[in-house]
This record gives sequence, structure tokens and C-alpha cells, in this order.
Amino acid sequence: MALKDLLLALVVIIAWGLNFVVIKVGLQDIPPLLLGALRFLLVVFPAIFFMRRPQVPWRWLLAYGLTLSLGQFAFLFSAMAVGMPAGLASLVLQAQAFFTLLFAGLFLGERLRRVTLFGLLLAAAGLALIGLQGGEGMTLAGFLLTLCAASMWALGNVVTRHIGRVDILGLVIWGALVPPVPFLALSAWLEGPAVMEQALRGISLDSLLAIAYLAFVATMLGYGLWGRLLARYPATQVAPFSLLVPVVGIGSSALLLGERLAPLQWVGAVLVMAGLLINVFGARWFGRLRAG
Repeated sequence: MALKDLLLALVVIIAWGLNFVVIKVGLQDIPPLLLGALRFLLVVFPAIFFMRRPQVPWRWLLAYGLTLSLGQFAFLFSAMAVGMPAGLASLVLQAQAFFTLLFAGLFLGERLRRVTLFGLLLAAAGLALIGLQGGEGMTLAGFLLTLCAASMWALGNVVTRHIGRVDILGLVIWGALVPPVPFLALSAWLEGPAVMEQALRGISLDSLLAIAYLAFVATMLGYGLWGRLLARYPATQVAPFSLLVPVVGIGSSALLLGERLAPLQWVGAVLVMAGLLINVFGARWFGRLRAG
């Protein structure tokens, strides 16, 4: 990979890793479902007027928007609002890689390799340690909601795989047409019109900057650069960079929010990362061992 593209990958990793700290900042003044609505409203307008709709049937755009956009972020924002630390959220959300394997097997008929299954079990053990630790800084509800967010991301991955090769940024922007109305409806139902009005009337500069970051940096810049890298290089060469997102997430949350992991959570984090590494590189390593 060229040095310029390595730097672009680094920009994406930092943008997505810092994303979790920014979500915490936004949630200080804005309830989670309203924050989701504002994020995607800003993604859609005015970008949709300058971006050609990808050649995807509307039903699959709807499926993409309901899973990756609405489902993932409704659960993730709610999780962080009820006590999921930013750093741990960035790590636990990577369970999407393993939910994707399970859903791909269930819906697409893809078979699990033994080495991949081992990585899945290792990461599951790590997630169990993190969940059992609980205690200061993390609630069980936050942990479970983050796993729900990971499962919705994984369903979105299966939808994306079904759609096939397409302009990723265009798919993200047109898919963002779907979530604003459901987000607003859910916010009105679960958070209440009075809370929504109070949040909008008292919105702070920090919250406005957080919404702008979520829309333009984490979504449009991040997915735009990621799509550019996927267009130039094989997915197997690009995908491993996402393993660094939790590293940035945990590091930035410790530096900027003062979050700390308990010893057992560190063990769980190591197991999850080891499982992810085996998932990405295990087949290649196993092939080399057999060839040697």
C-alpha cells in the first residue's frame, strides 16, 4: 500500500476511534435517539443533492438504513447513555465481526472454518469477562445494548454483501434517508416531546460540534476514505486496519474522559483482540503452517 493511502487509513482509524468520545460529549446535552436523528439529518442534507443514488433497489436501501444506520446507532447511543464507557464501546462493538460470520452462515449459507470458529470462541470468552466484570463505569444494560448494536451492524454487513459492489459513500448517504423519521418518532415516544424541545432549545456549542463531527468526519469522511481504499486494494488488505479502531477508542477515552479498564476487563480486551486477529489472519497463518 502506498504511503499516501496508509496515511488515509490512519485518518479513518483516528476518526472512527475518536467517534466514541465525541458521542459521549454529544450525549451530555442531547438524548440518544434525538442525537441519532440530528446526525443523519446532517448527513443527508445537502449531500444527497450532490450524490447520485447508487444502483440499488429501494428495498435494499431500506434494509441498509434500518440496520447499519438506525439499528446500530439507536442501540449504541442508548448504550452509552445508560452507562457504557466510550473505550469499552469501541471494543465490544467489534463483536460485529463475529455476528457477521454467524449471520452470513445463517442467511447466505457461508461455512465457518475451524480456525475462524476458534477465534470466535476466544473473543466470546473475552466479551463474557468484560460483561461479568461490570462494576464501576459500565452497566449491564449498556453492555447488552452495545452487543445489540454490534448485531445490527452485522446484519447491515450481510445486506451490504448481498448488494455487492457499489459506491460506499453513495450507499451511506442515500441509506441515511431512512433513519431520521424513525429516530424522531422513537425519540418522541421514548424520550418525550418536552425533553426533545428542551434539548434543542438549550443545545450547546459542544453538542453542535459533536453532531457535526458524527455527520461529516465519522460518517462522510470516514466512509468516503474507506470506500476509496477498498476500491484500490483487496478487502483483505484494508479490513485489518479496523482492528486499530478500539486501540484509538480505548486510548482516547482514557486520555480525554479519564476512563480506566479494570484488570479483568483488560484480560477480556486482549482475548477479544486476539479473536479478531485470528478471524482476520487465522486462515492465512494456518495455511502457512500446513505448507511448512
